[in-house]
Amino acid sequence: MQIKINDVLRAYIEPLTEAEYMALERSVLAEGCRDALVLWQDTLVDGHNRYQICQEHGIPFKAVENTSFRDLDDVKLWMIDNNLGRRSISDYQRGVLALRKKEIVRARALELAAEAAAEDAAIAPPDGEAKPKPAAMPLTSREDIARAARLSSATISQIEKIQKTATPELVEAVRSGTISINAAATVASLPEDAQIAAVAGGKKELQKAAKEVRELRTAGKPPKEAKGAREDGERDYNRNPTEADELRRENAALREKNAALLEEITALQRRISELASS
Repeated sequence: MQIKINDVLRAYIEPLTEAEYMALERSVLAEGCRDALVLWQDTLVDGHNRYQICQEHGIPFKAVENTSFRDLDDVKLWMIDNNLGRRSISDYQRGVLALRKKEIVRARALELAAEAAAEDAAIAPPDGEAKPKPAAMPLTSREDIARAARLSSATISQIEKIQKTATPELVEAVRSGTISINAAATVASLPEDAQIAAVAGGKKELQKAAKEVRELRTAGKPPKEAKGAREDGERDYNRNPTEADELRRENAALREKNAALLEEITALQRRISELASS
């Protein structure tokens, strides 16, 4: 069988890092391609990296066709669920996949609702008879999405903000683990040039930018003032800090610690769930 590659499906799941790809290549070279590739008719769905490695080194492989797929959305949903079940993906990846699933499921539910409405209009019920209420759309609340991704609703909200307002540079920083989801969502409040500058400064500069935004929020100032420095790069507040300023800074620091603890708790809960189901 001639296997076809669909560029949309190949790029749908976040690609492996160079180190991850090399580790997979070593594994396939040493042990062969243990898991079968999954096909939709003759189109590759799962196993793009293994297929590429096997082709490059002449390693035999098995392929199985999943006959339950009806359309491209079915394939995408299967890919999402398959990857959400893996332990190696990051929290950010989990959130992105769950949000993608939400969009597909929501679009399908709206389509079904429209079809049902058209059928109801074509066959009008007798006067006085109540029309059936449409079924609730699944996976539309943030809690449902968080449950699918095994994350907190707050983390899902932060990932949504990153997707909407973060620059590509900041997105790459959170994907690579240079900055946490919580801090990245905070830095995403800044103008694009400030985000890019913070990413260019590395991990410490990103953490500093996130801290400054939180402090300004606590003080009741808009995030855009986080980069309101003088031309010489030094801050000038034209007054000595008051007791209220100190309390605000302490409050911001505590909020930051609480956010970090929440992320740790979520990660531990997910790990406990994985161990219980293994």
